[in-house]
Amino acid sequence: MNSFGKNFRVTLFGESHGAALGVVLDGVPAGIPLSADDFTKDILRRKSGAVGTTPRIESDAPEILSGVFEGHTTGAPLAVIFRNGNTHSIDYQLFGRIPRPGHADYVASVKWGGYNDPRGGGHFSGRLTLPIVAAGVVARKLLKVDIHAKLVEVGGIPMCEFGKTRPSLEDFLREVISEGDSLGGIVECTVSGLPVGLGEPFFDSVESLVSHAVFSIPGVRGIEFGDGFAASRMRGSQHNDPIGPDGRTLKNGAGGVNGGITNGAPLVFRVALKPTSSISCRQTTANIASGELTTLQIPGRHDACFALRTPVVVEAMTAIVLADLL
Repeated sequence: MNSFGKNFRVTLFGESHGAALGVVLDGVPAGIPLSADDFTKDILRRKSGAVGTTPRIESDAPEILSGVFEGHTTGAPLAVIFRNGNTHSIDYQLFGRIPRPGHADYVASVKWGGYNDPRGGGHFSGRLTLPIVAAGVVARKLLKVDIHAKLVEVGGIPMCEFGKTRPSLEDFLREVISEGDSLGGIVECTVSGLPVGLGEPFFDSVESLVSHAVFSIPGVRGIEFGDGFAASRMRGSQHNDPIGPDGRTLKNGAGGVNGGITNGAPLVFRVALKPTSSISCRQTTANIASGELTTLQIPGRHDACFALRTPVVVEAMTAIVLADLL
């Protein structure tokens, strides 16, 4: 439902335009130094304001409600909230009867009988990635590994081509924005320093748990580890990783995992993120009240490419999984 993890348990709450949203973390050991300032760096990496991101600017100031005393965690559940302030809820009034293509407006209304909060996407909003980032900050404090995610592709174009064989990324984004459209992207994440032996076969394999957590990020459409889908086009002699005398692999086509268990090589995976569903060009949808087809031009403030803000979110989800396993 809204919780993930067994030993390091993360529970999300709140809506995009509600009073606040936040996270409760259970299983945080006592004695870890923690203050509101510890969240600043990663929160700023997720923040909007750059070309291609939403013009909605929030303070994103974390408030630690429980689980910290005199600058250290207490071992009790740790609760962190973020208050919402810059909301334009009037932009979302019509989506109850005219749902947005690609969004959860219709399915949420059916599932909860119309009692869901649709403002800003409610509990389905990408704003819920803010408390995920906060959880990731705490999870990283339990880990002795390096987690790094980066955007490697936007709109089907590798990042290395922008400004060289292609116009700059900012110019590309402005062109798409002028057309009232949106873009997706691919994020690659690498984790170095993992020990051999994390994970369990089958249902709690490292890939299973990472995939479960990463697919919880709104807008994720796919994930692949190591050689990923390209492995299906290889021969075994190409995909298999030779094993060195110390037990470590000499290459990393498996992405750091064998049999669902970490093998000591870096954990490497890539995440595909869809183009933002809320776009200003006209789309076909239904008027649920009249039962007729109509067109919708979505108002409001939205990211033209929310993938730009997701590397830190992918890192946070990965840290949560690893903290739970470790």
